[in-house]
Amino acid sequence: MFLGSTFLIGSPPGISLVLVQVSFLLIAIGIVCAVLALRINRRSLYLFFAALFLQVGLFFFLCAIDVMPLCFTRAWPLLSVFAGVALLPAGWHRYGAIKASYIVLAVSFIVLGSILMVFSLDMVDFSFSQFIIEWWPLLVALAGLVLILAALSSKITGGFRK
Repeated sequence: MFLGSTFLIGSPPGISLVLVQVSFLLIAIGIVCAVLALRINRRSLYLFFAALFLQVGLFFFLCAIDVMPLCFTRAWPLLSVFAGVALLPAGWHRYGAIKASYIVLAVSFIVLGSILMVFSLDMVDFSFSQFIIEWWPLLVALAGLVLILAALSSKITGGFRK
């Protein structure tokens, strides 16, 4: 059924069969990780990988059928955004509530991916290296703020539990 679906979707002209197969494979891995997280092992790491693989697989699928006009070579920063979004259900599953330590890390990944996406899609008229050279003090200050917020959230919640 899996192979038949990929060949059916990949058969029209202009659609990459390999990209469709890769997207279906990633979605299948995501589903397996979700089953492992919820049924067998109940570990939040599996839920993180489930959310990540499902998002990446869906992104590849939408690119393969030309719904999303981006190619992976330009949209690779979305992996950071996907990782940030995938941290939220993993943190919820691990603690039974939203913890500040997971939110700080998730927002950091999402912001990093969004900033890199702006440069990857050429939405600004200067390069990423030019941005780093001119704005490095702000980046150091933001990195320090993230570390302070992570430390404060760790003290408030009693540290990271395993």
